[in-house]
Amino acid sequence: MSVILETKELNAGYGPIHVIYDLDFKATRGEVTVVVGPNGVGKTTLMKSIMGLVTTYSGQVLFDGHDITNMLPHERTKLGIGYMPQVGNIFSHLSVEHNLTMASFIMKDEGMIQDKMEMVLSLFPRLKGYMKRDAGTLSGGERQMLAESMVLMRDPKIMLVDEPTAGLMPKLVTDVLKKLEEMAETTGLPVVVVEQRARRALEIGDTAYMMRGGRFTFEGNSKDLLNHPHLTDMYLGAIEVHDLKSVRE
Repeated sequence: MSVILETKELNAGYGPIHVIYDLDFKATRGEVTVVVGPNGVGKTTLMKSIMGLVTTYSGQVLFDGHDITNMLPHERTKLGIGYMPQVGNIFSHLSVEHNLTMASFIMKDEGMIQDKMEMVLSLFPRLKGYMKRDAGTLSGGERQMLAESMVLMRDPKIMLVDEPTAGLMPKLVTDVLKKLEEMAETTGLPVVVVEQRARRALEIGDTAYMMRGGRFTFEGNSKDLLNHPHLTDMYLGAIEVHDLKSVRE
């Protein structure tokens, strides 16, 4: 399988506030890549860097073999990078149907739009009965389903999902992550998931990155990290970056 998205020695942040340091990241076609770590370690900043929404100080972002580091966010969307932010990912005062229609704004072919509509409703059948309802009346889990459907309506080549379980009741967390896994398996779409709930996310992932202090402290197979006896220590920072060689061994 080939790499579709890559960063090289990426440094970025918000104006003068440096958040992520020298990140080398890869997402591969046909895989679910998960980025885990506690809140505030730079996971969302990585996603926003890929989308061109924060200040890039140095390094590169490559998509499908092309350097997109200096491209504007809407240009990256047109290339096929689908992004579901943690907040503000639906239009609460519009109906579910209008949300899905609005999401397909970059597509001009009515037949393709209809095909995408049928595809997302087959993936998220619960939305079928809510098409005329205001999106703001949906439950937290249903809103996430709608947000994911909106990204799919844009016919992306890759999907970036930022904290899909944030604010959800514990019983919905597994359902939302499993739905992402099902979506990736059904469509073949490569998916990058940023998530605080490490164990739940690692269960659906193929490749994993763990972040702390704006740097990666682990890169490898998701199941290897999930089953590692020092997972909790690494997650909480009890094991430092320079100790990871022994941890991996």
